[in-house]
Amino acid sequence: MRSLVRAVALSIVVGGAPPLPAQHSLHVGATSAYRSITAAVSAAKRGDTVIVDSGLYREPTIVVDKSITLSGRGSPIVDGENKRGLLLVTADDVTIAGFVLRNVGTTFVEDRAAIRVAETHGCAIEHNRIENGFFGIYLARVHDCRVTGNTIRGSATRETEAGNAIHLWTSRHITVDSNQISGHRDGIYLEFVHDSRIAANTSASNLRYGLHFMYSDGCRYEHNTFQHNGSGVAVMYTKGVTMIGNRFADNWGAAAYGLLLKEVSDARLDHNVFAKNTTGLLADGANRIVATANEFSGNGWALRLEASTGDGRFERNNFSGNTFDITTNSRSPSTTFAGNYWDEYRGYDLDRDGTGDVPHRPVRLFSIIAEHHPASLILMRSTFVSLLDAAERALPSLTPELLTDASPSMKPRH
Repeated sequence: MRSLVRAVALSIVVGGAPPLPAQHSLHVGATSAYRSITAAVSAAKRGDTVIVDSGLYREPTIVVDKSITLSGRGSPIVDGENKRGLLLVTADDVTIAGFVLRNVGTTFVEDRAAIRVAETHGCAIEHNRIENGFFGIYLARVHDCRVTGNTIRGSATRETEAGNAIHLWTSRHITVDSNQISGHRDGIYLEFVHDSRIAANTSASNLRYGLHFMYSDGCRYEHNTFQHNGSGVAVMYTKGVTMIGNRFADNWGAAAYGLLLKEVSDARLDHNVFAKNTTGLLADGANRIVATANEFSGNGWALRLEASTGDGRFERNNFSGNTFDITTNSRSPSTTFAGNYWDEYRGYDLDRDGTGDVPHRPVRLFSIIAEHHPASLILMRSTFVSLLDAAERALPSLTPELLTDASPSMKPRH
């Protein structure tokens, strides 16, 4: 007893929390000591594990207000009967793993979620399946938490009646890793989230965005797939974002894109794939973009640079099979292109060093016409357009003079 008192006193002196006591297990199930999850959580002490056996559990919202592990064994089902949120976490160092959480139900007066975590740190939400969750996992004012290995499936049909699969607000040092997401308004949504990592997730078939974040500086997005969404990813009002090895694919629609950078600065894009989108990358008010070794293939517009975007650099990227490689509404763009591969390049390499001997002008005259007169796209494959582009290549006069690649690669970059 004296040693425990001394340990507690020492932790208070150094400013830390008391150490976790020895762990005990409480069991929930039809033949266990506890028949409801709520009862077991209420009886648990800090550091305990509540083990929930397989079965169907219909209970009022379960409030986890102490540092425990809530572990499902045999995929127990917690059902909200389309009336309520399922789990509310208000304590630090809580782990929730191994559950099937379903039927939260739509609401227009609260951000109801299958799992909601508020004003805590050290949470772990791992290997759960969420079905019809409205909001799936909602983290607000938390830090040092991880959301990994979950499957979140919604059935939303209208944006106004749908929540987000993973929603983070005013949080820091969060890891969102290896989740499978579909059928929500936004797959992953971040607002005022800093210094976090989003990696190896698949976010597909969501109504609006696969990933949507605003005011979220210093975050990294690595090796995710954003596919078949209303639009792929929207990055807004953010600085210092890094996106490496992601795939933005099959996002089609009149206003769809793989990636939107709007009012951002110092974004880094490396080794990403932009494939079969209406627009691969749209940059609007995006300054000092550095894009290296990305693949733009099979898009309508591979890259759209608005006049509000400047001082960027695109190096060693591949542009192939796009209807338009680049379009811009600026007559004097300040973005630099160097060492990219363009399948539309018609230059030569006399010294055989792998670099074209004449610069490449990637902006087609017809793309400028289509930018101002969208109905002209009906002429896209006509002989007239081919002649127009050939004339502009021979005697360039209307396409931006400053937007050229002075050292185009003769072969695709690997």
